[in-house]
Amino acid sequence: MTEKQNPSQISNINLQIDKLKLQTRENNEQIKKFIEKRDQLHEKVRKVREEVNQLKTERDALNIKVKELKAQRDAVRVNVTPIMDEVNALNEKIESLKKNLPRISQRELKKELDAIEWKISTTTLDLKEEKRLVDNVKELEIQLSGYKKIESQHKKIKDLLEHRKTFDVQADVYHTELTELAKKSQDLHAQMMEKLNIMKRDRTEADSLHQSFVKAKEQNNLIYEQIRELISQSTGIRTSMREQYQARRRENDARRQESDARRKEQEEKRKQEQAERAVKEAAIKEKIGSEAREKLSRGEKVSWDEFAMMLGDGEDDAAETQA
Repeated sequence: MTEKQNPSQISNINLQIDKLKLQTRENNEQIKKFIEKRDQLHEKVRKVREEVNQLKTERDALNIKVKELKAQRDAVRVNVTPIMDEVNALNEKIESLKKNLPRISQRELKKELDAIEWKISTTTLDLKEEKRLVDNVKELEIQLSGYKKIESQHKKIKDLLEHRKTFDVQADVYHTELTELAKKSQDLHAQMMEKLNIMKRDRTEADSLHQSFVKAKEQNNLIYEQIRELISQSTGIRTSMREQYQARRRENDARRQESDARRKEQEEKRKQEQAERAVKEAAIKEKIGSEAREKLSRGEKVSWDEFAMMLGDGEDDAAETQA
C-alpha cells in the first residue's frame, strides 16, 4: 500500500462511517417512535385492564345478587308446590263427586226443591202426601249436597289459588328484579369482553412494535460493529502511517547524524592536516632560518628567501616571547 493510497482509503472509510452513523440516527428516530407508541399502548392496556377489573367486580356483584334472588324466588316457588298438590287433590275429589251427581243440573234441583217447599208451606196436604213431599225434599237435598260439596271444594281451590297468587307475585318480583340484574350483568359482561378484545388488539400491536424496536436495535448493533471495524481499520492505517513517518524520520535523522559525523571527521582531519602542515612549515622555516644565521655568523651570503625565513623566525620568536 503506497503513501498516497493511505489518505484516500481513510477518506473512503470516513465516508462509510458517516453513512452508517446517518443510518443509526434514522434507526434511533424510528426506535424512539416505536418505544413511544408501544408505551402509549401499554398505558392504554393498563387503563383498560383497570376498567375491565371494575366491570368484572360490578358484574360479579350483580351475579351474586342474581343468585340470591334466584334462591329467594325458588324458595317462594317451593311453597307453591304443596298448594298445587292440594289443588290437584281437590280437583280429583271434585271429579269423584261429579260421578255421583244426578243427571239434572243443580239449578233444576234447586228449582224443584223450592217448588216443593213452597207447596208444603202454602198448601193443606194430607199426611201421606206431606210425607211424600218431605221425602222428596230430603232426596233433593241429598242430591244437592253433592253440588254443595263441589262448591265447597271449588271455594277451597279458589282460596288456595289466591294464596298461591301471593307467592307468585312475590316470586315475580324476585324474578323481575333478577332478570333486570341479569340483563345488567350481561351488558357489563359484553362491555368487558369488548374491552378485553381492545386489550388483546392493543397488546398485539404493542408486542409487534416491541419486536420492531428489538429488530431495529439489533440492526443498530450490527451497524455499530461495522463502525467499530471501520474505525479499527482507520486507526490501523493511521498507526501504519505514523510508524512509516517515524521510520522515515529516524532514517533521516540517522542519515543527518551520519553526515554530520562525516563532516566533523573531515573538519578534524582538515584541522589536523593544517596543524601538521604548519608544524612542518615551522620546522622548515626554523631550519632554514637557523642555517641562514649560521651563514651570517660565518660571514657567508644568504639568499633573500633565507633572509626572509630568518626574519620570520625572529618575528615568530618575538611573538612567542611576548605571548
